[in-house]
Amino acid sequence: MKKINLVALLGVCLSVASAFAQEWPSKPVRLISPYAAGGVGDTLYRVFGNALEAKLNQRFVIDNKTGAAGNIGTAEVVNAKPDGYTLLIAPTANFAVNQHLFSNLGFDPVTQLEPVITISEAPLIAVTPVSGAATLKELASQIANGSGKFNFGSPGAGSPSHLAGVSFSHMTGDSLIHIGYRGGPPMVMALLAGDVQVAFPTHTTVSAQLKAGKLKALAVLSQQRIPDLPNVPTVAEAGFSDLLFGNWWVIAGPKGMDPKITNRLSTEIKTLLVEPGVKSKLIELGQTTLAYGPQESAQFIKSESNRFKNIIEKNAIKLDQ
Repeated sequence: MKKINLVALLGVCLSVASAFAQEWPSKPVRLISPYAAGGVGDTLYRVFGNALEAKLNQRFVIDNKTGAAGNIGTAEVVNAKPDGYTLLIAPTANFAVNQHLFSNLGFDPVTQLEPVITISEAPLIAVTPVSGAATLKELASQIANGSGKFNFGSPGAGSPSHLAGVSFSHMTGDSLIHIGYRGGPPMVMALLAGDVQVAFPTHTTVSAQLKAGKLKALAVLSQQRIPDLPNVPTVAEAGFSDLLFGNWWVIAGPKGMDPKITNRLSTEIKTLLVEPGVKSKLIELGQTTLAYGPQESAQFIKSESNRFKNIIEKNAIKLDQ
């Protein structure tokens, strides 16, 4: 009799769990973006957001929780109830970088967030003033030979652009001097003025200047060329196969989310991301569609976290909150 009761009880529990997952979402889902309204995360979600809401018959409300390099919004999701109603949309820094930069972060996104899907990546590009070197190899040779003073700019310490510059400096004798700016626009102005000789922004940051011939792209820091810059080689083609950097975006929830919810949401978004119309809109935003599911995203984030940890520790880079 006891065995029958236990089996029956187990069946009821499984039935309740299944019903819960199937009912989700029965109310609006809060999608926390840890940066200012109108930023890349908000824009990316809106590319497929309306279609997703129509599929799930529920609203996804973007909530911009800014501060501390995105750590405040990320922490709110880490500490949220894992019921599928509080999610995070955030970039590379908040999944694979900040835990190695901030001594008092208080959480580990690799172990305390549940990845749903890796949406896309904006590869970085090596950019110089028009009077600069013609190729990345030529620039590296000039730096290594000490033929002048070379600075590299970034939109801030700890950003993927900064870490790409540090890595390139290692490859050229550790003689590049980092100058950090408060965001992309002042970094672009520094490039135009010749205050820095190279930078590693995303394409959208400098697309207007590249089209106008005011700046020059030497290489794309990804494994494939990008449509808007068909004549610009990849870093592998340019002779620097290890210089792979981009700013990728992930949707995740708190650890412990029901796998049925995670897998359902991932499947629905992935279906949308591979549609030609959505892919073309992402290309317009300088993004390459990735559409990694939960398991692939978890492996990807862990690998990237280890890679950035090595770069940060090797260069003793630390930030304080």
